[in-house]
Amino acid sequence: MLRVNIICIGKIKEKYFADGIAEYAKRLGAFCKFSVIELAEERLRDNSPSPARTAEVVNAEGARILQKTGAGDFVIAMCIEGKQLSSEELAEKLERLAVEGKSTVDFIIGGSYGLSEQVKSRAELRLSMSKMTFPHTLARLMLSEQIYRAFEINSNGKYHK
Repeated sequence: MLRVNIICIGKIKEKYFADGIAEYAKRLGAFCKFSVIELAEERLRDNSPSPARTAEVVNAEGARILQKTGAGDFVIAMCIEGKQLSSEELAEKLERLAVEGKSTVDFIIGGSYGLSEQVKSRAELRLSMSKMTFPHTLARLMLSEQIYRAFEINSNGKYHK
């Protein structure tokens, strides 16, 4: 069974986002081993950090993200400059990875300052949800839903219309 991880920076504070993600996690149990791995956000001491300090934060978070990925994992970095896929294309990608023998797919969502170049370089796919900007907690919920939708598409379920 395919393992699908969302590796992300920060904790979800809003109960309604956590409840939504938990619902999709429960539904995904029929299709894969799904987990959300939350890593602590680096703290900035001032409200307008220097570019150098921001880079330090992004690199520190990136190093912790990379520690959670396995050598054989297929890594997908969620970033604005990534490729946009339809739900059907994401479903096809996940199905192809499973057929090719990949056992783990890691979706990476960075912190508020984005992903480090090391994380982006490690990724086999850079994926964008939209040209619009979303709060990371909402992106996490949307990604959970799209992963569930992809598995439903691949199993010819009724969820995707």
